Amino acid sequence: MKEVVIDASGLVLGRLASVVAKRLLMGERVIIINAEKALISCNKRKSLVDRFKERLRKRTHYNPEKTGPKWPRRPDGIVRRTIRGMLPRKTPRGRAALKRLRVYIGVPEHYAQAPKETIPEALPKSHRAKYITVAEVAKELGWRP
Repeated sequence: MKEVVIDASGLVLGRLASVVAKRLLMGERVIIINAEKALISCNKRKSLVDRFKERLRKRTHYNPEKTGPKWPRRPDGIVRRTIRGMLPRKTPRGRAALKRLRVYIGVPEHYAQAPKETIPEALPKSHRAKYITVAEVAKELGWRP
C-alpha cells in the first residue's frame, strides 16, 4: 500500500480535502502534517467563526441540557472532519478509506525525514482573496495549543 505524506502548509482546505478523499478511495494511505497551517478562504473572518460557533451551540428539543452533534475544536479534527464529509463513510469502502487517513498538528518526529508532497491544485489561486488558518478558527472555538 502506497503511503503519501502531504504538508498542508499554505494549502486551501476544501481543495486539499477533495484531492485527499479521492486518493483515499483509490487505496492510498495518506498522512497530513501541519494541519493547523491549512487555509480557509473567507470574505469576513467573523462570519466564518460565527458559523463554526453556531454548530457548537446546537441543542436538542427534548433535552436542552444535552448538546447536539459533536464537532471538533482541534485543527487536526477540523481537517479530518472536512475530509470525512467528502467520503461515503457509511459504506464499507468509505470506512476503510477513512481508516487510512492520519492527520497531525505539526510534524511528528517519525515523519520529519520522510519525503513530503504538496498538492498544486490546492494552492491559493488569488492573492487578493482573504484567508484564515485552521489554527485561528480552532483558537476561536476554544482550542488551547
